[in-house]
Amino acid sequence: MRRHTMRWAVVVLVVVGAAGGLAEALGQHPDVIHQPYRLDTGLVSRSISFENPTGAPGEGGKAASNLGVGRKGLAAKPIKPGETLVLCDIQGKGTIRHIWLTTDRSPQNLRSLVIRAWWDGQEHPSIECPVGDFFGFAHGKVMPYFSAVHSVGPTAGMNIWLPMPFTKQAKFTITNEADESAKVPPIYYQIDYTLGDQHAEDVGRLHVLFRRENPTTLKQDFELLPERQNKGRFIGSVIGVRNLHPDQWWGEGEFKVYMDGDKEFPTICGTGSEDYVGLAWGMQQTPFFYNGCSLNQKNFVSMYRWHLPDPIAWQKQCRITIQQIAYKNGLQETQDDWSCATFWYEPLPSAALPKIPDVKARTADIWTD
Repeated sequence: MRRHTMRWAVVVLVVVGAAGGLAEALGQHPDVIHQPYRLDTGLVSRSISFENPTGAPGEGGKAASNLGVGRKGLAAKPIKPGETLVLCDIQGKGTIRHIWLTTDRSPQNLRSLVIRAWWDGQEHPSIECPVGDFFGFAHGKVMPYFSAVHSVGPTAGMNIWLPMPFTKQAKFTITNEADESAKVPPIYYQIDYTLGDQHAEDVGRLHVLFRRENPTTLKQDFELLPERQNKGRFIGSVIGVRNLHPDQWWGEGEFKVYMDGDKEFPTICGTGSEDYVGLAWGMQQTPFFYNGCSLNQKNFVSMYRWHLPDPIAWQKQCRITIQQIAYKNGLQETQDDWSCATFWYEPLPSAALPKIPDVKARTADIWTD
């Protein structure tokens, strides 16, 4: 009996240690997730919305509605085509812990609105992504699901949970890049963060890019992460596929990670596209915590994979791709419509992101109800 008790104690220690290591790897200093009983963390809790745009203490809820001051006076703002709203401009050292946002849930709107973020005064943004893809789904098609990174409600209540550390400043904006004839959507949001976090200067800052090739180039692998010359850690991607050849299976392409000097051949190589997101024998609409597919309808697929318990990290250089290979009476090279929102951490200074596709390219051929 004593031996069994000792074995269980070892198992508990290993699990707790792994959880703590994951929290540390993702910037949780201290580990607020697995040690909620700690009251002396040194952290200061803050939140920003239109009701308190600076997050300052005692400054929330001062706007007036027809019910009076402090009675839901400024829950949302409209965002006109061509307009940019500053969502936050936080000074100091801290961590963004959670972002919630909602707006009109039409696919055109969710691909026309662009989220951008700048860390610690760097001139170019480290995050530049359409709203829908940033919050976990491709093609502008809202699908209710949750994973380790996102949770999405059926009416576009959108959440992201990745910690986003900063050492001097965190600035987020949202821009409406729709045509002037588009209707004006509302923006509701809340950014929850802490101040006082103890981050090293070279802590990884969250980077997010959006790419789309409609169609892809024959025999040229789609880049989930164009080459980065810095140390870093790949968190994963939200990948959208529109099958342009419904008479064939599109998903035989392999996931490849070229890292720290790899040239012609990668260090990490998968076995197929549905295999990469943890599924098999075709694509099934089955979302899980670290992997899965939230949309598999009408030749549209939205799938994802999060490398949290199985990290992909590099020290000098990395490039990540996925092939476009189909199956119809054998393996075939193919071309389809692919997009991705890719998430990774790297320190500053970091290189500028590749140019985001314009609104016309982002919204062409997307989901229609």
